[in-house]
Amino acid sequence: MMAKAPVSKSRSLLRSVEERALSKRMEERQVPYLPKDCFSNILVRLPIESLPSARLVCKPWYKLMNSSIFIDAHLQRSEAVLIFLTPMVKRDAYLYPFSSSSVSQEKPNTFSVEVNLLRLESGPLFHQQVIDPRRKFYIQFMEIKDGKTKTGEFDISCLGRIKASCNGLILLENKLKKGRLVVLNPVTRKLTELPLGTLSQPHGESYGFALSDSTSEYKVIHLFDDELRHINCEILNVGTRTWRPVNGPDFGLISWFGYKPVSAMGALHWVPHINDSDYIVSLQLETEKFHTIHLPKSYRIHDGIIEMGGSLCFVSHCEEMLQIDVWRLKGLSGEGWTKQHSITTGCILDMVPLFGMRKTEELVFKREEDGSLYSYDFQLEVMTKIEMETPLSGCYMPHVNSLVSWCPKDLSEDGDY
Repeated sequence: MMAKAPVSKSRSLLRSVEERALSKRMEERQVPYLPKDCFSNILVRLPIESLPSARLVCKPWYKLMNSSIFIDAHLQRSEAVLIFLTPMVKRDAYLYPFSSSSVSQEKPNTFSVEVNLLRLESGPLFHQQVIDPRRKFYIQFMEIKDGKTKTGEFDISCLGRIKASCNGLILLENKLKKGRLVVLNPVTRKLTELPLGTLSQPHGESYGFALSDSTSEYKVIHLFDDELRHINCEILNVGTRTWRPVNGPDFGLISWFGYKPVSAMGALHWVPHINDSDYIVSLQLETEKFHTIHLPKSYRIHDGIIEMGGSLCFVSHCEEMLQIDVWRLKGLSGEGWTKQHSITTGCILDMVPLFGMRKTEELVFKREEDGSLYSYDFQLEVMTKIEMETPLSGCYMPHVNSLVSWCPKDLSEDGDY
């Protein structure tokens, strides 16, 4: 009888293990199997701030979210925002530099553009420059949802101004080296320093940043005046990192660089004069040739050109009828414009068009008088004042948060996830 006890104990232990295995199999059967496409459709709907942490959950998610297919799909679903700079130190610090309120340090876990540029050079710590925080800015963005604004944080600091934005990438001044530029994705925090181009005065130059659909390359376009007031042009392909000269626009076509160029329909478009412009100057990204496109009416100081729904639109004020007309360009080869909308409600003469929303049929305006924002819904035909935390001031531009990289080889290979 004593010899049978170990055998009985072993059988009991084996039965317990089998019961646990059966229970586990039953639990697994109750959890529905999700195909890979379902995971992709779920993850692509995540807000941009959740993606960096989500792709660290497991290797399949990391590979999926690094693929160009996923990144492009998420970009298409992303809404437009306004990107801008906020001084790190309050204005009164300049008046009272030795007061306790003027002493400022960066927020914890802040990504400093300049510090990371110095790290790329692998310079010794004692050679690194000491940067006065009063010269630094935080990069922030403002999203508009349900008639209200909300300010978002990238937790990134920089010295330079934002020159342009394209598909989530920004072109930033490199204040550590005169005339240099940086391409940065504020979401992924990836950055690259661009080589030096032609030095020119800030008021006598303009930068554009756009994606060439034919080559899938990001291009930086630099227009600048020479001593004889001729406008020259040089273009850099971000992937090859080489500036090359191209023929600029004809003499006299552009007299002012105050308006930033707009990227739409495979071209960059400049408004050439501060007021009373009868045409715009366009550079086709594929041919890299300039030409003019005549406007349906003269451009006045509160008008604007914007990208909306993939098309270039001209938004003009009709003061006599107190309305705002929206014209759409039919093509780049002289097809002309067609009037798509006439806004007749809630129009104010100093409303400047900022951008069109990507997911809804709305056009956002800014009032010059007080920096307030308004949104016009084309479906409801209603103009609404947007509730704001603070009025707009300083430099800001349309932007879209994304995971996009300037270099396709940075991405993992596409295919099965």
